[in-house]
Amino acid sequence: MASQLSNYDRPQVAILDFGSQYSHLIARRVRELHVYCELYSCLVSAEELGKHDLVAIILSGGPNSVYDEGAPHVQPEVWKMIEERNIPLLGICYGMQELAHTFGGSVEAGLKHEYGKSMVTRVDGCDSQLFDGMPQDFQMWMSHGDKLTKSPEGFKPVAATPNAEFVAIENLEKKMWGLQFHPEVTHSPLGKNILENFCVKIAGAKQDWVMTDYAKEFIEAVRAQVGEHHVIGAVSGGVDSTVAAVLMTRAIGDRFHAVLVDNGCLRKDEATKVLKRMREDCGVNLRCVDAADRFLDKLEGVTEPERKRKIIGNTFIEVFQEEADKIEKELDGNCEYLLQGTLYPDVIESISYKGPSATIKTHHNVGGLPDTMKLKLIEPLRELFKDEVRELGIALGIDEASVWRHPFPGPGLAIRILGEVTRDRVKILQEADDIVIEELWKSGHYRKIGQAFVVLLPVKSVGVMGDGRTYEWVASVRCVETTDYMTADFYHLPYDVMGTMSSRVINEVRGINRLCYDISSKPPATIEWE
Repeated sequence: MASQLSNYDRPQVAILDFGSQYSHLIARRVRELHVYCELYSCLVSAEELGKHDLVAIILSGGPNSVYDEGAPHVQPEVWKMIEERNIPLLGICYGMQELAHTFGGSVEAGLKHEYGKSMVTRVDGCDSQLFDGMPQDFQMWMSHGDKLTKSPEGFKPVAATPNAEFVAIENLEKKMWGLQFHPEVTHSPLGKNILENFCVKIAGAKQDWVMTDYAKEFIEAVRAQVGEHHVIGAVSGGVDSTVAAVLMTRAIGDRFHAVLVDNGCLRKDEATKVLKRMREDCGVNLRCVDAADRFLDKLEGVTEPERKRKIIGNTFIEVFQEEADKIEKELDGNCEYLLQGTLYPDVIESISYKGPSATIKTHHNVGGLPDTMKLKLIEPLRELFKDEVRELGIALGIDEASVWRHPFPGPGLAIRILGEVTRDRVKILQEADDIVIEELWKSGHYRKIGQAFVVLLPVKSVGVMGDGRTYEWVASVRCVETTDYMTADFYHLPYDVMGTMSSRVINEVRGINRLCYDISSKPPATIEWE
């Protein structure tokens, strides 16, 4: 059973998710205001929602039409609770249509669909607090086919577009507002102003969600929870596991036992660097298990991506289980807790209206640990987005290079080596990857990129070096810009930086004679190649 900070007493903005691709962005934008919020399924019960200290509720967009059979709707008991407590409410896109549908408005299919940028105009004399400090006309992002054709009783229109009369509505008595556009996306430049006006000025939410306070709260809570027991946890050297390990170490010191499993597919000198950084710089009680031969022997002859991931995931569980058993034996069974680095996007996936997303691939989390471990979970990061984890890392005094490290997949370089994973090919990729990352730091581009790495292809090409011809591997550099890793654009790396990378890799890495640059975006491509 998961155990983390109780959030029942923390005032929050509740976001009810109707299945929109933008729901997580609403949560991110509210958090950026230093206002605490959580996301729930739109079908959440009044009993569950009512346990929390709600300062406001936001209804998200969604792909359905409110008048369709089977379309999702807020539970009647939840509407009753909202009205009884007089909780301020903002409906966005489908959320506004749900609001109108519930209170007697009319929603119909529009003659014209609106997708993309649109100029929104406030109605004459509009002094809505929702648009406080904003101009008469402003750009917002539309994504809808249906539109409101009749305002619900007691609501008045406060903004429109040439295509829709009721783009924004409000009912001051009920403390309810509706928006047909999406203020949460970056294509709505003043959208954050609207969310701030609603959450802070209208609802009175406190802007006290800061990571230094979060760290203090967690440390106090985990000390009370763990008592004199011990905690174990796997670390990888990535920002999530580093921050979680440092936080746990601050709470209980050497009674936290961190385990780094070297699967033979880490970056160049990674195990040595992580040991130094975590032990010496962060004071974490860390042991390293060198299982490289065990992993690489099992990967011999395997080329199918899913089989590679499964082999690595299952072997990781075996190795970690063995090490955990050793630690428990050393402690005479006094180890009752397991640290896990779950982030809030993982939680969102499990509770959103559309349910867990289809598994595209399994390498993002290298398999769960077996139930036979019988350890209680502690998940200090499960309420945080990636940018908040980095902010927490800075608050804990972790060095910049560690905090801003790009994500690295659990199976490591094994899923960046297309085809068979051999010791020679791992060595070649380690060297090439190290050069590319070094050049990104030197040229000042590393921090601007969401993720960067090299892929070794199962393709050889002819080349010329000196007076001889070569026939060696082709590699590709992948750099992407992204904030949420759900969508990504390829990074426009300057040609001179590409040239330096190519020259160094081809000259310094034996086995590569051609370097390419991946210019595909997500979607349709994924960030990783396997």
